Amino acid sequence: MSGLPHTIADDIKQVLLSAEAIEERVAELGRRVSADYAGKDVLLVCVLKGAMVFMADLIRHITIPVGIDTMAVTSYGAATVSSGVVRIVKDLDSPIAGKHVLIVEDIVDSGLTLNYLRTYLANRKPASVKVCTLLDKPERREAPVTPDYCGFEIPNLFVVGYGLDYQERYRNLPFVGIPHDYVWAKDSSQDIPDSTLQEV
Repeated sequence: MSGLPHTIADDIKQVLLSAEAIEERVAELGRRVSADYAGKDVLLVCVLKGAMVFMADLIRHITIPVGIDTMAVTSYGAATVSSGVVRIVKDLDSPIAGKHVLIVEDIVDSGLTLNYLRTYLANRKPASVKVCTLLDKPERREAPVTPDYCGFEIPNLFVVGYGLDYQERYRNLPFVGIPHDYVWAKDSSQDIPDSTLQEV
């Protein structure tokens, strides 16, 4: 009805992954991680900000002892394309030597940022470094990255929700969806953003 206030959900033209589908898949990933890392010294590393929601739900489905830490990274280059050159904005708070590190990401597309991050952490001599991502866009791959745990493989579309944003909006949606075209028109460039930007 016209009298109702506009909500962020109104900006979504298509729900790609429902809240229920995400919840079911995240629970399954939690069970897999619990089984695979049983008896090991595990550290889950959340890549900020996008993976915060996924990480919070994932750890509640993990039944073994785990440590958690966070990293924040940014890539720079052209305004609309991730260069794959990464700057660490917030590093880990604790040493990882000898630990099994599981990087928790919101989305992997070109793989450039994640490839750098994986190599960066491997140089600190952990027992292992693996990747758990909610979403994977293999069509975009430019670096040799294959997630060890993947929630959903999706087509080359710019998506928001469940932690993923556009201009810091839509992270709090409980589902993953595709915004209406008018969302891009709110910005002066009026260009649909390059999906590679979703990696950082």
